[in-house]
Amino acid sequence: MANRNNFVSRFLLNVDLPLIISIIALLAIGFVAIYSATGESSIYGRYTFVQAAAVILGSFFMLILANFNYKNFVDWDKLVYILSLLLLISVLIFGTTIKGTKGWFDFGIAYFQPVEIAKIMYILVLSSFLTKTVKEINKPQFIFFAFLILAGHLVLIMMQPDFSSTLSYFPITIILLFMAGVEIFYLFAIVLFALIAVGIPLMTTFFKLQNAVVEKSSVFVKILFSLQSGLTWIYLIIASLILLFLIWWFCKKLRIRVSILYPAILCLAILFGCIASISVERSLKDYQRKRLIVFLDPKIDQKDSGYNIIQSKIAIGSGGFLGKGFKKGTQTQLGFLPERYTDFIFSVIGEEGGWLFSQLTILFYFIFLWRALIIGQNARDPYGSFVATGIATMFGFYAFINIGMVMGIMPVTGVPLLFLSYGGSSIVSSLCAVGILCSIHIRRHTHYKIS
Repeated sequence: MANRNNFVSRFLLNVDLPLIISIIALLAIGFVAIYSATGESSIYGRYTFVQAAAVILGSFFMLILANFNYKNFVDWDKLVYILSLLLLISVLIFGTTIKGTKGWFDFGIAYFQPVEIAKIMYILVLSSFLTKTVKEINKPQFIFFAFLILAGHLVLIMMQPDFSSTLSYFPITIILLFMAGVEIFYLFAIVLFALIAVGIPLMTTFFKLQNAVVEKSSVFVKILFSLQSGLTWIYLIIASLILLFLIWWFCKKLRIRVSILYPAILCLAILFGCIASISVERSLKDYQRKRLIVFLDPKIDQKDSGYNIIQSKIAIGSGGFLGKGFKKGTQTQLGFLPERYTDFIFSVIGEEGGWLFSQLTILFYFIFLWRALIIGQNARDPYGSFVATGIATMFGFYAFINIGMVMGIMPVTGVPLLFLSYGGSSIVSSLCAVGILCSIHIRRHTHYKIS
């Protein structure tokens, strides 16, 4: 009992109040928006009940993790990584398929999506790896092992397939590697890999949607048909690899010192990006590829892939300054707005709460991200800084993509707005991440030397 009282008193005295207040506010806004969007007649409806249950369960885990010393994860990093891989493997074997993705465990009364908690585990593992290998940060073997840690998760998630869940891994990895002091060149190679992996499957889809442009230009026709040929891609890859080594050779002749590793790494990024693009091509259905590029001009496919963006922009725009009022949004209540209680929950807030509540939501999100970064800045060890920054990056990326998506300035990727979108797995995992942040903050005055 004494230990419990000591923990409670320490938690209350040391907790970051702006962080907790912003989370409570976001959860409350999300709860009200879900209640309105689902059209349930009472607060005991299925969606609001599941969301409330997830908040209670997540809060329980948050308190446990806040009491748990986060520094132990440094010693348990291998175990944490193995457990994360086992989670992702087991869902491929025993999981339930929902909307074409075999990424859920069905427990009867609720579903659990292990990839949500796997992201947190990835941040813990990568942060530990960076902390332990900081002296070898710019050696090729360091980049290789960091890439292996990333690839382990990406490959298993793409096998589900769940493309949207892989997106947050790249900004997390790049930001943490940048914090650790990795050369910009290596970060560029990672970005190049990601762009090639995603870009190749989307290019032909983009040209297909631009029928009017293609018909008017024979050049576009040639490009379209040539890019649909696998042989053309092989020629382009070979030409790119030769060009890279020619540039290196000229630099050498001009006595400009450039290590052979640079063109070699870029070649590997191109090759692995092309290989990964095959997995992306197979995992993304045609309508998903269209949604990723149709935000550039929703009218080119307004009855199909552009429909979501058009309805979302109508909902947000019609809200005005103060909104139409609770349960009075026409796009929301009449069912025109798709995925209104999950991916497009911010559109509900914009329509029924107007510009005022939309900005208030963004403000609370900004406060949360600001406090998470401050916790990382004030952490007493590099590991705590890496973990807190990684968590802040994940939340910031999701918020930026989701809010931009519903406003029509970002592609429709299917990522939720954490703390607000309906989903028990995302709520529980998000509150677990908050618990780790609280653990870092509470222990900010204790020293810890990492060997």
